[in-house]
Amino acid sequence: MASTVTSGSLVYERRVVERIHKYHWPAVQLNLWMLVMLIASCLIIGVFATFVQVQEVFGLPIPWYFPYYITVASLCVFFVLLLLWLIFQRRLLPSIVMIGGFILFVLWLVGLIVISIQLWGPAGSVGSDCNRLVFDRNPKPVGPTLDTLAWLQQKSMCQSWQAVFAFGLIGAIFLLWIMVMSYQVFVDDS
Repeated sequence: MASTVTSGSLVYERRVVERIHKYHWPAVQLNLWMLVMLIASCLIIGVFATFVQVQEVFGLPIPWYFPYYITVASLCVFFVLLLLWLIFQRRLLPSIVMIGGFILFVLWLVGLIVISIQLWGPAGSVGSDCNRLVFDRNPKPVGPTLDTLAWLQQKSMCQSWQAVFAFGLIGAIFLLWIMVMSYQVFVDDS
């Protein structure tokens, strides 16, 4: 405390000292997590945006899970960008990462369950149609014909569904991992 004397009275000035607690995040793991989540999110956004466009061209209704998973993946991209901003400000707190990771995990898991039902659901699901019309088709079309082009497009769409499931599963695992990592950072700095 500093003091000054003015005309017989004593005035004290209070100095505010700001103490910032810094957490030590494993840089390689955090960067790997952000990279994988950006890849998974962008793949899901791209595939489902393409599916929405195809549905509109055919004049078919858009299933609710296309815009849902696009929104969840966009929130994940926003979350990664928020983490980057907090890292550059040196304000990345484990609690923010844990809460955000948990919310995204729940949202992400709902999308993953819906994709699983579509891929391995009952007859008439995407998976059964892909197996029947594309993967089990014999003989496979060859040559420069419209039939070959249509089959290649169907195969591409089926593989896009499989890629969405694979990256959805990877994203769910990585969201669990970031919650565990942020807990470890919190415990290590206690």
